[in-house]
Amino acid sequence: MRSLGGRSRRILAIIGAVALLSLGFAVLHAQSAGTTNSGSQASGQSAPQQDQNIPDAPSTVQPAKPLPTPPPSTQAPPDNGPAEQPQTPQQQAPTEELPAQEPPTSENASPASQGTNQKPPVNVRTVPQGGATKEQESGQQEDYFHLIVRTNQVMVPVTVTDEDGRLVSGLTSNDFGILENGKKQKLNYFTSSAFAVSAAVVIDLGMKDVDLQKVNHTFPALEGAFSQFDELSVFTYSNTVGQQTGWGAVGPALSAKLDELENVRGEDNGPPVTSGPIAAGGPVINGVPVDRGNPRPMTATQPARVMNDAILKAALELSRRNPERRKIIFVISDGREYRSDASYRDVLRVLLSNNIIVYAVGVGMPGVPGYGKLSKLHLPRFGYTDILPKYVNATGGQVWNELTRNGIEDAYSAALGYARDQYTLGYATHVAPSSEYRSVEVLVSRPSCRSSIRPCVNVYARDGYYAAPPR
Repeated sequence: MRSLGGRSRRILAIIGAVALLSLGFAVLHAQSAGTTNSGSQASGQSAPQQDQNIPDAPSTVQPAKPLPTPPPSTQAPPDNGPAEQPQTPQQQAPTEELPAQEPPTSENASPASQGTNQKPPVNVRTVPQGGATKEQESGQQEDYFHLIVRTNQVMVPVTVTDEDGRLVSGLTSNDFGILENGKKQKLNYFTSSAFAVSAAVVIDLGMKDVDLQKVNHTFPALEGAFSQFDELSVFTYSNTVGQQTGWGAVGPALSAKLDELENVRGEDNGPPVTSGPIAAGGPVINGVPVDRGNPRPMTATQPARVMNDAILKAALELSRRNPERRKIIFVISDGREYRSDASYRDVLRVLLSNNIIVYAVGVGMPGVPGYGKLSKLHLPRFGYTDILPKYVNATGGQVWNELTRNGIEDAYSAALGYARDQYTLGYATHVAPSSEYRSVEVLVSRPSCRSSIRPCVNVYARDGYYAAPPR
């Protein structure tokens, strides 16, 4: 029994030793496997870090960054050359402390950044917006975009009336002929259609008060002469010129302004009183004023009547209106002109260059028989009284000289009817572009007219024109 117990103890000891050896081998195997996994993880983490150190492409806005410093080599250097000393943190510090906007120089750049694989940054010059065009000459830049348009089409509005002043309708292009500087032109445009009107109404506030009050009472008839398709603007003048209304159709705004003008008074009737007991300076005895405190002699002064300036201002305003409208200036005045800054020739040039027609209603003295001949006489310090008919004849308009209120109202409707219902002729001129005056003559053929002394019709058209300036 003792021998069996000793054998069993030896067997158990051997088994325990074998178990201990197996456990030791298992522990060693587990440690080797863990070391292998940690090595693979470390290599996987180092790859992204190496990718992050790849330098960016050169930029035109920011300077190029230095290349990353390669890790120190683990291999021994060859025996035939001196060993390269690795850079210390003190040597790399200047490169790391440079500001981001300052490119590295040759003194503080790392050796790796000076290698042959480094590409220099592109030298791009940036300028502010619009700065590049300042280097070019302004004249050349404007020539690239400046277009010059010259037109050779001439339009001539024509009014044809019979011997009684009635409009003649039903004419065709074959009934008209046109001459420019005496040479016959070929018509390429003809129409008898009515045109919408752009009218500048010019009212003389310097007339005699009795004449101005006649005009003030005809304003309702003046509004009724325009259609809903027409536009007008009111101008007034005496010693100065003023535009009373803007451009627009007949409406409440125009009526309100005309109501205000009805209260305006004209000049006092009769000649000025410069002497006698009722004179402004007091009575005078033997040339000596009775009132010693007011010894100044009184002299009559003629107020200015700037009709030329008023027509010029109206013409300049009309030149900016729609060219498809018939442009007219409607003057209501006694025809006196005195002390204008603009001359007759300058104003007429503007009218003919913009194809503007002048119509006029002569109020007061122009309606007196025989006044037309007297108006041609120029009296010193009194002004001119024959300029208004000259504007009318040169532009192809008409003038009505009226003494009564009813006659003035009839002239409104007649003038607007003539301006709206005109024949319009057009032709292409072959004269070289210039600023010279060109005469125009319109001929009307009436085979049914049997009179050999005078024509059976009256033709109203402008006498000529000035070429429009290039645009």
